[in-house]
Amino acid sequence: MSDHIYKRVEVVGTSTVSSDDAIQNAIRKTSETVRGLRWFEVIELRGDIDGNEIAHWQATVRIGFRLDD
Repeated sequence: MSDHIYKRVEVVGTSTVSSDDAIQNAIRKTSETVRGLRWFEVIELRGDIDGNEIAHWQATVRIGFRLDD
């Protein structure tokens, strides 16, 4: 059995659609440059209000990945 080492990055995903979409965008974009994504943790969720409506979602997401052996 070998031990594994993990690293994590913190990114902010955005969306005009939903909080879930903001999280998905963060993970999708991170996966373009980082291999082996393993888990995520939503650190903060916030949004921009225009009038009485949510105009924009922002999700701060910590994403973990395993370092190559």
